[in-house]
Amino acid sequence: MREAATGPGQWPTAEVARMAGITARTLRHYDRIGLLPPARVAPNGYRYYGEQQLLRLQQILVLRALGVGLPEIGRILTDQVDELAALRGHHRRLLAERDRLDALAATVARTIAELDRSRKDGTPMTMINRPENLFEGVQPAVYRASLSDFPELAEAVEQRTAAMDPAEVEAGQRERTALMIRLAEHLAAGSPADADGVQAEIDGQYRSLAALRAVGAEEFRAIGRSCVDNEQWRAAYESIAPGLAAYQRDAIEAYASQRLT
Repeated sequence: MREAATGPGQWPTAEVARMAGITARTLRHYDRIGLLPPARVAPNGYRYYGEQQLLRLQQILVLRALGVGLPEIGRILTDQVDELAALRGHHRRLLAERDRLDALAATVARTIAELDRSRKDGTPMTMINRPENLFEGVQPAVYRASLSDFPELAEAVEQRTAAMDPAEVEAGQRERTALMIRLAEHLAAGSPADADGVQAEIDGQYRSLAALRAVGAEEFRAIGRSCVDNEQWRAAYESIAPGLAAYQRDAIEAYASQRLT
């Protein structure tokens, strides 16, 4: 049953989810953990959001895009007093994130160029002489943000990350980046998404997620679709190789069909 329209200045869950580009499930999760209660709940149980809730949701989504975890977002929003000052702070963080993404794009472009040259003339990659150059601009934010439509899983990832030291976080991020590059190599070689080598990579992904929380076939498929549907995640994959986001989605679909059903 669809939520009924309400008075001016209030919007039902489905409309807020549509405007914000998130799921109703995410909004319900934010309500459940006290991060974003609706303006009111109708007798029939439908939630309605007003202007203040939309402004708060904007701040939540901005901070999520910057890689801030939900518990920390709750503390930030509880402590802040001046919304204008908060928005200015978010704007500064977004500009810094833009610079980081520019650096990441440049890093990937250099890696592609050097891999291409190395394979053509057999010379070693100069970036390997300083391996830290492979990871300039690479941070966990984009990967956490990509799970925003899976709040329970995102929360499990955040709890796991909070228990890790900086070296472990960096090692995990490097492995995720290396996985994307390995998948790009399979794509460039013309391997189908259900090829054994590709599926071995996806199996590693699935096992990492399952170690945090049980993930069923449909949820794993939904995560795969987010590789294409989630703008930030798609951009991360496409910055490495055109078509890589869809390739990852298709590989997850094949894995879920063959091993999880």
